[in-house]
Amino acid sequence: MKSEHAASDGERILGCVLAGGQSRRMGGGDKSLLDLGGTTMLEMILGRFTQQVPDIVLSANGDPDRFAAFGLPVVADPVGEYAGPLAGILAGLAYARQHRPRVTHVVSVAGDTPFFPLTLVDRLLASVPAGKPVIALASSAERLHPVFGLWPVTLYQDLHDWLRTGQSGKVLAFVDRHDSVEVAFGTDPATGLDPFFNANRPEDLTTVRDALSQKSL
Repeated sequence: MKSEHAASDGERILGCVLAGGQSRRMGGGDKSLLDLGGTTMLEMILGRFTQQVPDIVLSANGDPDRFAAFGLPVVADPVGEYAGPLAGILAGLAYARQHRPRVTHVVSVAGDTPFFPLTLVDRLLASVPAGKPVIALASSAERLHPVFGLWPVTLYQDLHDWLRTGQSGKVLAFVDRHDSVEVAFGTDPATGLDPFFNANRPEDLTTVRDALSQKSL
């Protein structure tokens, strides 16, 4: 299916890395900044994301200076504090509205998923009609990954009001209010892992390091 959107038209798409979680299962701190043997998870994520979108922001709370080395805008949750991924998505939409008036969609990715597909943005864009506010969400192995999504900027106000009035912070609770499509992805060919494998626990970092060592052989 050929999209009516132009994925190469970077002025219309803003990438948003959701890097603002509290990482409780990892012992706290920024798991996206943990060393994986000469690189960090965030470096890996940006390496994949910058091949797909030229304009990226980091959604994270706290001191933005810890991300200064990446040279990217850091946007905090505009509603609540550590209010979950929906607040991070709202931060990306707010940034687009204020600073990127030509942007029509924000693509969100998790800050702990270093092998997400290199075709993510193109395929999400290809799945939605132009001119209609349809959300596209990624899936794999019959499991939905709602933080990997394509979000029309026109949904900003509805999402803002949804969170401001204390509605559910679950992504799918908000998505259910709108038209949406699911885009399925297969196993990552380079690692043999689910492309949305996320490193939540210390032992998951071992899996990431092992996958990186296999790729370098």
